[in-house]
Amino acid sequence: MKWNLPNILTLLRLIAAPGLAVMFLYFSRPYADWFALLLFITAAVTDWFDGYLARAWKQETKMGAMLDPIADKAMVVIALMILVGYSAEHWTPWLVLPATVILFREVFVSGLREYLGDTAGTLKVTKLAKWKTTAQMLAIATLFSQGIFEHYLVMSSFGMDDQIYSQIIAGELEDLFRLRWKEAGVFWTGRIGLWLLWIAAGLTALTGLDYLRKAMPHLKEAH
Repeated sequence: MKWNLPNILTLLRLIAAPGLAVMFLYFSRPYADWFALLLFITAAVTDWFDGYLARAWKQETKMGAMLDPIADKAMVVIALMILVGYSAEHWTPWLVLPATVILFREVFVSGLREYLGDTAGTLKVTKLAKWKTTAQMLAIATLFSQGIFEHYLVMSSFGMDDQIYSQIIAGELEDLFRLRWKEAGVFWTGRIGLWLLWIAAGLTALTGLDYLRKAMPHLKEAH
């Protein structure tokens, strides 16, 4: 493996993927949420940066081309696992269903590539696949930020009477703890994050079907 900067960035992103789960193992919330969000955003930025540098400096390598999609998939799969796991107390199919589509597609395409072996080169990354990855990264980062807003809202309203809380949110009482903007943060990051995740799931399904279409000539039985 050539140890140029693009490949090093890709390898660091791959190592950072399990680091998302480690954040929630060793740190309490909201520190785990903050660290995971910053780690995920940094990884998403380097995803664009290492590809740009590899092309600009003409340092594209086979190892980098192999590791790059693996690092992307690892980041997305682990992040979705964390989000679904920590949403278990208010389980919602609106989060689980698009996450399932994304995870199923990644397993399906990986299996397809493994079966095709040497002919897997026909399944090249398309522009639509890059848009899919971008939508996934934006959705997951937004949903991680919802956890941060949610934690601070709970801490600010801990022990508060439900009626008083409702009156503060309705604007009937002075909002000394800034509960209204924290609740708005929870609401909008949740909504926008889910919208982006559904868009990502749709793009993910389309790219999966595109890969299947391209692979079909190699899957036909010989007569």
